[in-house]
Amino acid sequence: MNRKFFITSMLALATLPLSAQWIRTSTPNDTLRSVRSLGNGNVVLSIYAPEAKTVSIGGDIMPWGKKLDVRRADNGVWSVVVPEVKDGVYRYHFVVDGVNVYDPKSPTAGETSALAFIGSGKEFYAMKQVPHGAVARRYYESKNLKMTRRLHVWTPAGYEKSTDKLPVLYLIHGGGDTDNAWPGVGAAGFILDNLLAEDKIKPMIVVMPNGSIPTQDLEGEVPLFEEDLVKSVIPFIESNYRVMADKDHRAMAGLSMGGMETLETMLKDYDKFAYFWVLSSGWFANNKQAYANYQQQLNNISRNFNKGVRQLVFTQGGPEDIAYRNGKAMLRLFDKAGIKYEYTEAPGGHTWYTWRNNLYQLAQRIFK
Repeated sequence: MNRKFFITSMLALATLPLSAQWIRTSTPNDTLRSVRSLGNGNVVLSIYAPEAKTVSIGGDIMPWGKKLDVRRADNGVWSVVVPEVKDGVYRYHFVVDGVNVYDPKSPTAGETSALAFIGSGKEFYAMKQVPHGAVARRYYESKNLKMTRRLHVWTPAGYEKSTDKLPVLYLIHGGGDTDNAWPGVGAAGFILDNLLAEDKIKPMIVVMPNGSIPTQDLEGEVPLFEEDLVKSVIPFIESNYRVMADKDHRAMAGLSMGGMETLETMLKDYDKFAYFWVLSSGWFANNKQAYANYQQQLNNISRNFNKGVRQLVFTQGGPEDIAYRNGKAMLRLFDKAGIKYEYTEAPGGHTWYTWRNNLYQLAQRIFK
């Protein structure tokens, strides 16, 4: 059978490896603000394109019938002042040497990648002719962060006409991503639709929160998310959806950085969940003080943890997974504490190829 190539424009962002580090030369792009309001109706739009020959601007923000000059500074930043811009929401893009370029510095830039669906259309993550659930974009107030935040929620086909209360899986993305990753490049909605149509999973609600919180370091971000999840996300879901609001009907899974957030939640809130899946993740093995603290915490909770948690599963994308060494080293702490767990690995590395398969597997095992 000939393989088909599907390209669909959807909001998505490829996950950045949690532990990836590199050294590069700084550029003006590092501190560039691509959209600046001067406060008098004038707005400055800028893009760093040092090798470009020509740059122009397109979109609703540009005055109709007028051509504005975009000028290049010596540092390679091209800028234009758009006059008389009223308060509102505008579409815009740069045209660099004749090619439309969406603003790489925009806060929404990470969600404008196209997705390439490559395959026969019969894969477990493909959109098939089955009843489809709904993926909703929801906003809630975070008590600890004191801001409005976004999450995505998958509800199964038929949920709207049903009166049944359902269990909930909280599914977390990796570092550099947002809550749009699992329903986008993760194809979570299609995976769950197909599994439910094949009667391979129990009807459930899947909540995909935003695990990314602007902080100075990962050590600060992870506990902030755990607090947000417990104090704001879970109460929001249980107030707005028909769910079974007890630990036996809650599960949590996270990949990479989301795995770190799953681990943090496990340590502090293991009595609120019956299922934990940690995907391609592990505590950093070179931090001896943190390792000692984790060992103590695991020792303290081990007895009650083993009694109350039905599943604790660790998965890795094989030795090529960048989290592989950290993950394997971390498991020795669980062994010493006597905490029961399962461990699996399969080729695929630290990629969505691995994590889509993880979701396919874990969804079939929880709430049964």
